[in-house]
Amino acid sequence: MNTVHNYYLQIADNALILSHRLSENCSKGPFLEEDLATTNVALDFIGLAESIYEEIAKQRGNFIGDDFAYRRNENEYRNVLLVEKENGDFAQLMTRQFLMDVFNYHFFSALTESKDAFLVAISHKSLKEVKYHLKRSSEWMIRFGKGTELSKEKATSALQELWGYTNELFENSAVDTEMLENGIGVDLRLIHEAWLAQVQAVLTTATLEIPAKSTVFSGGKKGIHTESFGYLLAEMQFLTNKYHDAVW
Repeated sequence: MNTVHNYYLQIADNALILSHRLSENCSKGPFLEEDLATTNVALDFIGLAESIYEEIAKQRGNFIGDDFAYRRNENEYRNVLLVEKENGDFAQLMTRQFLMDVFNYHFFSALTESKDAFLVAISHKSLKEVKYHLKRSSEWMIRFGKGTELSKEKATSALQELWGYTNELFENSAVDTEMLENGIGVDLRLIHEAWLAQVQAVLTTATLEIPAKSTVFSGGKKGIHTESFGYLLAEMQFLTNKYHDAVW
């Protein structure tokens, strides 16, 4: 697979795995409207992933999108570890969502300047959805921080749990570096600066703080995943493994 397609996979895999985690929360939301909102966000991400997988299949020939979504081994997925983290409680789910939403907003905004026409088109489409995602998750962070003592405690705990996984979002893989040099990818250093500034601004409003110290985790971009990822794939790939001709 060429470098461009590997870059596509990094984007699609983040969307696919996050959509799966969000779908696990279906029927578990704190109230009906929020339950539906989380499910709709999951659908947005799986729609993004499907579009990218189908484009790879189209460009390569003799493949379908399902081959990339469901018929790869664990070490062939290139999603960051943050999106495969278990949901935990609602505060942890929304904190992860907030951290990813800020990243996605700045990532896709920058990607609209890519020399790759497909990435430009998919970025413009995704931004319409990501702006809503970011507004919603930012409001929840403020709601947690300015709510009850318990809600603030849970949001603080979630930040402590997840912060060490955020560095990987900005690590340059060999694919990231080559795509930036070719004018296709984005400068993750600039994305990091914008991301950190916006995260800090929302957390300040929420009276929450960025953790002072946190163990750093990475490996997903290299195909090295957490133990829970294997269980996630076993569930996600069950139908395609049992019924090889199944399609979405």
